[in-house]
Amino acid sequence: MSSCCTPDGSCSTSAASTVTVEGTVTATVYKVAGMTCGHCKSTLTREIGTLDGILQVDVDVAAGLVTVTTSEEPDDQKLAAVVEEAGYELTGRAA
Repeated sequence: MSSCCTPDGSCSTSAASTVTVEGTVTATVYKVAGMTCGHCKSTLTREIGTLDGILQVDVDVAAGLVTVTTSEEPDDQKLAAVVEEAGYELTGRAA
């Protein structure tokens, strides 16, 4: 049986990728209304991900939350516009 793990516990697969980010990384959680299914999740992930400075988007449909990881402070107005254009409503930052 072969393994992609080396004896020291590191992974040796070529499929793995490393992202190095210089500077500050910010994760901001937003409340979004109107999400009901996996299609909502993929739509918001794709649309929000097109904005400059977005490093990662994590959508929790059940909780009505979207976590956006950015390379700088996110622009709430731009995010709200993209979310609204996709058919949902950004109701604010989660506490």
